[in-house]
Amino acid sequence: MVRNLRMIDLLPYAHTRHATKAYDPARKIPSPLIEQLRALLRLSPSSVNLQPWHFVVASTDAGKASIAKATHGIYDYNAPKIVNASHVFVLCTRHTLTDAHVDAILEQEAHDGRLPSTQVRQIRRETLFSYADMHRYARRDVQAWMEKQVYIALGILLMGAAALELDAVPLEGFDSDVLDRELGLRERGFTGTALVSLGYHSADDFNANLPKSRFPAEALFTDI
Repeated sequence: MVRNLRMIDLLPYAHTRHATKAYDPARKIPSPLIEQLRALLRLSPSSVNLQPWHFVVASTDAGKASIAKATHGIYDYNAPKIVNASHVFVLCTRHTLTDAHVDAILEQEAHDGRLPSTQVRQIRRETLFSYADMHRYARRDVQAWMEKQVYIALGILLMGAAALELDAVPLEGFDSDVLDRELGLRERGFTGTALVSLGYHSADDFNANLPKSRFPAEALFTDI
């Protein structure tokens, strides 16, 4: 059966989205739009459905101020992008990939109806552990592998925000030790990987009207 194709033009959102440099602190994102972004993050894809992430959402002045403490010092320039934003999402990555987490994936998939028989569940378990063990022991890159999945979610969050006509900027300029301590992340088995502040840009956002600069398509694509 062929699905009816519905063309969705995403290019206008790709052209208009930009890294927001200054927010209007008086403008707040309506709750229904934040709920859509939370749903997008929850539904983000990951390798073998790993879901090695946790998301902290700050909407209060106190919550944003706590996150902004991680910018003190050499990252001071990022503090206004946090405290003046409407919301800040902290994208966190698991410290370690445990057997318990893999088993939790299986339990959730069984609960959601993806494992209709004991045989299917066993095959799925073997697949999950083969990938987990490959990255834990053979390649020994499990942390980098998990962070890659978190950045998939980050990209989806940015595009979703653009589609909802929200302004956003991803931030890596922060002290992860301070952030983890402020939010109690390590006690929960996570570390802060990236921040995304969201809201509505102010008149001081010089980047809002600058033209985009990207390499030409012929430099980026090879057709075979």
